[in-house]
Amino acid sequence: MPDPGPSPFRYHLELTPAQLKLTHDALRTLAVEPGSDERTRRIVAEVLEMLPDEDTIAQIRLSDDGERAGDEPGPEPTPPDQPA
Repeated sequence: MPDPGPSPFRYHLELTPAQLKLTHDALRTLAVEPGSDERTRRIVAEVLEMLPDEDTIAQIRLSDDGERAGDEPGPEPTPPDQPA
């Protein structure tokens, strides 16, 4: 299948600090994955360039609750064995 070329779409994501850290870490892992081809590595590098620098990412702890200022906590999730 031929490459359709650049996509006209642009996406905006709102990530919690913990989600940002996990996204960054996953992309870094993908960049060095033995099976990753050069095109994949290039795209990963482009996305990593859009994210905050290494020092900023390193300061994020996964224990951050992820709630943004002004957000009210949502309801507790219902366990799968109980009706909603």
